[in-house]
Amino acid sequence: MTAPFVILAVVTIGGAVAAMTLRKLVHCALALAVCFVGLAGLYLDLNAQFVGLVQVLVYVGAVVILIVFAILLTRHDELPAQTNRTRVAGLGVSAVVFALLAWAVTAGGAQMGAAVAAPEAAMKDIGGALMQKYVLPLEVVGLLLTAALIGAVVIAMEEKKKAR
Repeated sequence: MTAPFVILAVVTIGGAVAAMTLRKLVHCALALAVCFVGLAGLYLDLNAQFVGLVQVLVYVGAVVILIVFAILLTRHDELPAQTNRTRVAGLGVSAVVFALLAWAVTAGGAQMGAAVAAPEAAMKDIGGALMQKYVLPLEVVGLLLTAALIGAVVIAMEEKKKAR
């Protein structure tokens, strides 16, 4: 393990833990953004530049901002308090999922054969494909995100009128 990997792993796990444990929703969303930035850094550390940049643009630049807008427009300030029962259940489910993933990683590692060389795909090729062959799905996703944001504003405005 290299030092950048350890730092990025700590940032990613710290952001995820903070997103799950903080009480204020805006703070949770910002901690989720930190987690996504750490994950993008891990992708860049693995020489997957396109995936890392898409992680920053799509998840940090669009999804987290949309979540923050939704939180601010609906005025939900704080999460409800958790009971000990839900914490124990959450820890139990987390432990089971971790055990299953650890078992899958250790059991599947012995069956790995020789690694096949991955095809080289430059960011220029991927960008060209997005702008030529897949331009319609890209535009549809953009329209969908815009419609979701407009819908959140309309819902927030209706709630504001009802409150008066």
